[in-house]
This record gives sequence, C-alpha cells and structure tokens, in this order.
Amino acid sequence: MFASVPRSFITGAIRSPGKKALLLEASKTLSSEESKKEIHEVSGDVICPSQVMGIDHLRDPRLNKGLAFTLEERQALGIHGLQPARFKTQEEQLELCRISIDRYQEDLNKYLYLTELHDRNEKLFFRLLTENIEALMPIVYTPTVGLACQKFGLIYRRPRGLFITINDIGHVFEVLRNWPEPNVRAIVVTDGERILGLGDLGACGMGIPVGKLALYTALAGIKPHECLPIVLDVGTNNQNLLEDPLYVGLRQKRVTGKLYDDFVDEFMEAVVRRYGQNTLIQFEDFANHNAFRLLKKYRDYYCTFNDDIQGTASVAVSGLMACKRITGKKFSENTFCFLGAGGAALGIADLIVRAMVLEGSSIEDARSKIWMMDIDGLLAKERIEGNLDGHKKYYAKDHPPTKDFAGLVNEIRPSVLIGASATGGAFTQDILTAMGTFNDRPVIFALSNPTAKAECTAEQAYTFTEGRCIFASGSPFAPVKIGNTLFKPGQGNNAYIFPGVALGILTSGIHHISEDVFLIAAETVAENVSEDDLSKGRIYPPLRTIREVSVQIAIKIIEYAYKERIATVYPKPEDLRRYVEERQYNHNYEPSLPQLWQWPKGPYIKTRPMEPAKLTHK
Repeated sequence: MFASVPRSFITGAIRSPGKKALLLEASKTLSSEESKKEIHEVSGDVICPSQVMGIDHLRDPRLNKGLAFTLEERQALGIHGLQPARFKTQEEQLELCRISIDRYQEDLNKYLYLTELHDRNEKLFFRLLTENIEALMPIVYTPTVGLACQKFGLIYRRPRGLFITINDIGHVFEVLRNWPEPNVRAIVVTDGERILGLGDLGACGMGIPVGKLALYTALAGIKPHECLPIVLDVGTNNQNLLEDPLYVGLRQKRVTGKLYDDFVDEFMEAVVRRYGQNTLIQFEDFANHNAFRLLKKYRDYYCTFNDDIQGTASVAVSGLMACKRITGKKFSENTFCFLGAGGAALGIADLIVRAMVLEGSSIEDARSKIWMMDIDGLLAKERIEGNLDGHKKYYAKDHPPTKDFAGLVNEIRPSVLIGASATGGAFTQDILTAMGTFNDRPVIFALSNPTAKAECTAEQAYTFTEGRCIFASGSPFAPVKIGNTLFKPGQGNNAYIFPGVALGILTSGIHHISEDVFLIAAETVAENVSEDDLSKGRIYPPLRTIREVSVQIAIKIIEYAYKERIATVYPKPEDLRRYVEERQYNHNYEPSLPQLWQWPKGPYIKTRPMEPAKLTHK
C-alpha cells in the first residue's frame, strides 16, 4: 500500500485528518528496518513525512521558498502565520539578493552571505549563482575561497559535507552512512595538504570541495543532492594551524606511509559499497607526492580523476588550441617553457604531448619541445639536488643543471611560457620583454592561484610585450588598456572543464576516465571562443556561457563513450541534448503541493491582493 502513495504527497505532511490517517495506515506496512532507513535518509528534495511538518518547510533549504509560498501552500503545509503576509516571486527575491550582496565591501563577507543563502534557500542560491556567474564565481571559488579556507575555523557555522578522520579507519563505511542522502553520484575529496597555492590547510580545506560542487550544479546542472564534499583529515604539518585555538581539524602531524594508503583504500572501497561503482570521485588539492600516484593507482579501478592534474591540463590545452587561431602554429611548432613541475604543470605537459602525438609527432620529439623548471632548478638528467621521480623524468634534458630561469628563457627562446609555480612575480619584466623579442605573438600563461601567487599580472604581460602577447591567468584580472586597445584577459579556470566532464561521465555511465575525455573537453571549449573574443585578447569563452559549454562537453563525451563502447546507459538516447537537459537541476521554484490530489475545501482566509513593491538599489 505504501508504494501506491505518491512520494510528493507524503512529503507534503498534509494537515488534513483524512490524509493523515492514510499516511498512518501506509506507514504500518513498512518493516522496522525500512522505517529506520526512511527516517534517517534524505532523498533528493524529499524528507520522510515525520520530519517535514510546518516550520520544517522553512528550515530545510531544499524545500524553502521564502515568501514565495502561496496562500494555499502556506495553509496546507502548516506554515501560515509563520511568515509575513507579503508574497514575493523568485525574481523579486533575486533582486533583493543582488542588492544585499552588493552592499558588502569585502569579498569574504560576500562569501559568508552566499553561504548563508545556500543554507537557507537552495534554489534561490543556485539561480543567483547561475545567472550572475561572472560576478559571483570569484566569490564562491577562486580567489575568495582561498581566504575562506584560511579563515575556516572562524567562519565555520554548520555541517556541509563529511569530515572523515584517520581515527575512523576501520569504520569509514559507517561514517559514510551518516550522510543522509542515499543517491550520491559525485564526490569531491581532499586531504587539504595543498590548497590552491596556500599550502597545507588540513581540515580547513573543506571550502574547496564545497566550492567545486557548487559549480557542478551552477555550471552543469548536476543536482545538488547528488553531490558530496569530503575531507580526509589525516592531520596537518602546518604548525600555525596546530597552535591555532580556532583550528577545527585533528591536532597532529600528518599521517603518511602505509597507514595513509590503507585509509584512502578503505575510503574508496567504502564509497563503492555505499553508492555504487559508477560514483564519480574527483580528487582535489592533494600534494604532488600523492596526486600522481593515487591517480595511477585508482584510475583503472574506480570512476575517478584528479582535477589539479587533468582538469588544469585540459583548460590550459584548450587555451593553447585557441591560440593556434592567432599564431597559426601547430602544437609541434612551439617550444614550451614551464616554471613549476608539480601535478598541474606535469598534467599540462602530458596533455600537450598527447596533442602533438595526434598531430603526427613521436612521443620523444613531443617531450623534447617541453622544458620544465621546479624549485630545485631545471629538470636535467645530471642534477643532484631534488628528485626526478615519476613523470618528471620524462622531461629531463641533457643540459647542465641551472636555477637561472631568465637565463634558460633567453637560451631556449620559447614561444609559450607557462607558470604553475605559485610564485608571485616570477615572470619579471626582463623575462616578459625577452618573450616579446623572440616572438611576434608570445603566449604567456600565469596560471597560479590565488591572484597574489600569479607569476605576473595581466597589465605586466601586456605592457612589457607592447600589447602583443596572448595572455591567460588562473585567477581573474581586470581589463588592460594599451594605447587605444582594451584587452580583456582570459581566465584559464578549471570551471570550463570539470563541470561538463562530470556531467558527461554521469549521464553516460563511464566507469573509467581516459585522457581522451579531457582532450574532448579542451577542444569543445576552444571551439566556443569566437573571433570577437580573440580580437579582445580573450582565449576562453565568456564565463556567462559556461553552462552551455558544459552541455556541449557532456554531449561529446557521451558520443565518445558510445563510440568506444564504454557507456553503461543503454539504449543510447536518440536526442542527446534533450537527454542531458532532462537530467539537469531546475533552480526555479516549483509548486509545493502535490498535483495528483484534490485538496479539501477549507475556510481559507481571504486576503487582499498586494501590488509587488519595486526595489530601488541605492
């Protein structure tokens, strides 16, 4: 009998005695175990009937519509009188949100306002973010999220995601079961050891998975209840945090070695046991010594990718693909010079090599065109200081060891300069001027985040190359005017890539993610750069178009998945765009009353219609 009751009807927690009797009778058919599960779990926009009564509709962010509840909804849901008499549309609420956020002067206060809105009214938050992405993405993600992580102990208010500590080893699955949503499809996980360019922030790194998953929804329409942010808290080596009374994580040095690996292994196994083999697990901001090896370890056994390695590589290669339309050069006709040889830089280098191989180059020739320098100097076969483990050895050169980056630039005369070092100002005036001397259109990417860590500013790049460079950065920079030309620098943000990639993976049911997926994403982003964008110095599409770009990426990944026979959703949908769009999150308010039932006629209180007030932004 219970299965025959519409779930939306159950969710309504209707006050009618007749309907209550039906619910009571239906609930008797549940076994005791099922009852416990129903009471504990929150599925999508639905909470079990015993939990959604009256004011709980206003307290649950997924159900709350603020003053947009109609009179009939307020009375039927038991919230009449709990709100002022005024009725407001979602559009009116959005205007009030814009006014409110504009009144804050500091970005951290804007971040806190948006966090509070997310905790209060989910649909309003995501509609505000989606429709104002150019203004608000720097607030919910880079660069402001870095400051939020640094202040996390001070601004922490309420749970959002799971904190799984090394002390939970042996019981990780039980901790995952405490998350009330049983239908998680996508997880972003970090251990907080390398947050942006800020270093080891331990449990305070939770701001990164939360911000990433907010963009999953805003930029790709992945349903928020299908997303779960997680921190694996194994301690921190940041002494300032260990001594900070406001720090919210484990107060111990980081666990390493076999115990760390066993912990991560248990976490991966627990995710599959809890949510299934096709659950997407995105690794985020793991230190370089763990990032590559964990990706290599898990990629053929789980549905996983590392955004710092593969997402950053994809967005950088996308920018380079757009540059080809300006310089007229193939990838193999360039010389690339990297400052930084961490996970992001190596990921970019590997994807560049893959692109050159597709052009017809051998792997050896492709790697020979890429020069890399890390904190210990040039990746040279003879160097003693520093190691050349992992992918670094592929780019080691038969060249005397050196730490003179400017000297190296003048020696090899690169056409593309890429910064992924988290060293602010490393691209000096002399280096930028030299790049302008070697090339008619030098390509300069200062990709480090946040803004203070960028290797150079947009103004420096354009000024010292006489406005001839093609520039991109990881964090946003204001437009720059050189002579009579106004340049609008492109932001090589991973947000162009990972939301669309995730949407394509989830809608096609891919279990293991190849590098081809990220090359497809890069090509799609580059195709969306218009000639007008290029003329303004922008090598990425406008941020306001990311949601459409994400849909296009998803469609191409689905086509690739069926072509390569790695999709697990069958039969293949006839209209892929429609298939994708039907599975996206709707951030517009919907009726809160079930449409399948006739509501009993009651003595509704007569109210006088109110004219909507016009808000004036002062």
